Amino acid sequence: MSSWVTLLVDLSIIALLVVGIAQFRTPRGARAGNATAAVALLFAILLVLYRNTILSPGLLAAALVVGGAIGALVAMRVTMIQIPAMVAFQHGMGGVAASAIAFVELTRAHAPLTPVGEVSGFLGLAIGAATFSGSMLASAKLAAKMKQTPTVFPGHNALLVALLAVIAALCVYAAAASGLSLQLALVGTLAASVVLGYVFAVRIGGADMPVLISFLNATAGLAAAFCGIVIQNRLLIACGATVAASGSILTAVMCKAMNRHFTKVLSGGQSAVAPAPAPALAPAPVEAEKPVARTREDAMKEAKVLLRQAHSVIIIPGYGMALAGAQFEVAALAKRLEQLGKSVSFAVHPVAGRMPGHMNVLLAEADVDYDKLREMDEVNPSFPQTDVVLVIGASDVVNPAAIEKPNTPISGMPILNAHEAKRVLVCNLDERPGYSGVPNSLYDLPATLMLLGDAKATVTELLHGLAAEAVVEVEEEVLA
Repeated sequence: MSSWVTLLVDLSIIALLVVGIAQFRTPRGARAGNATAAVALLFAILLVLYRNTILSPGLLAAALVVGGAIGALVAMRVTMIQIPAMVAFQHGMGGVAASAIAFVELTRAHAPLTPVGEVSGFLGLAIGAATFSGSMLASAKLAAKMKQTPTVFPGHNALLVALLAVIAALCVYAAAASGLSLQLALVGTLAASVVLGYVFAVRIGGADMPVLISFLNATAGLAAAFCGIVIQNRLLIACGATVAASGSILTAVMCKAMNRHFTKVLSGGQSAVAPAPAPALAPAPVEAEKPVARTREDAMKEAKVLLRQAHSVIIIPGYGMALAGAQFEVAALAKRLEQLGKSVSFAVHPVAGRMPGHMNVLLAEADVDYDKLREMDEVNPSFPQTDVVLVIGASDVVNPAAIEKPNTPISGMPILNAHEAKRVLVCNLDERPGYSGVPNSLYDLPATLMLLGDAKATVTELLHGLAAEAVVEVEEEVLA
């Protein structure tokens, strides 16, 4: 196969991958985009197998079957609330793969590398190993296997610098070594890089987890791209660079959405800028004042009447919706409200959930029309004119403390201004703080009605209360 034909084939596969990624812009196109990108990667794998001599076909086939079976089993069993942890885990596996390739190529005595290839090998080895340990820690935090609060060691920054110095020194030594000395130096580099990844990620708290996940996505792609340079494979370079670029862009978007300084998030400093002086929350209308005592049954009756009387409703989903598996009930409730002539939309905060786009995936799974989803900047001016805001399992993204109180994990983070609506219905499991650990002052406002308990059960009860035969009975009972 001539070099021109080889280049044309490679570019065709890369173009197909880009077309698939381009389809991710909308939920409707995402499924087709996934299929297109998967086909591109399948072609890339087959092409690599065709172009290279396979020394142990049986071993390769066994690895493909076992790996594919494990991946398929995990994909089939994982739930929506486990997806963030799984995504972090997959980043780690990408780091392991990059480290393994770099290690093998750096120790191949019969095929000396060019200076560029050797440097790329060391970078792929170190970045891949650090990505692995950082991703495993992030996955453990997202799966609630570790505490969510940051862990800061004495002299944390100095420890990171020392680890970087050790890694650099070992790489320099390995470049001049051979045989057993080279292998030991590379193993030492791997070990130091694994520790580096852990120390780097352990001081990033739960509130900043979307930034960490996006950043690890970028480093996994970067490690893969460096390995592509080592083995001189254009397809691997392109795929890795694409992942690195998209992860970097996503990291920047997450920092902007959270009003974070990127360097401070990753350095473990005060992650949010100080909040700008915020005006006091507008007092609730007289009719919205809470009674002295209210049972959950009374609160539910009032909530049904408020939804029945409302002209406009904004639904704010959060991680609690994913935890309760309530997305289908929420979608049914929105549809019922529209049938009753209400204006219904969804307000989706960029960092709602445990990873970027988590709520969008949940709502797409429940077939919520993408046109109903409104981003924070678009929807915030609408809250003062909104009759009812329905919060489903969200806390930090609607917490006024973010714009009122300094020196908290969410201080300065833009929020959905649910507190400006005429009435707020909160369908959360309890009144405990969200992922950041900051108490939510929205719960104490006179205009807020708390409907505590399992979100799925609560939304189902609201939905049944809006059935045609139930609405009249509820209104007559409340008026009586």
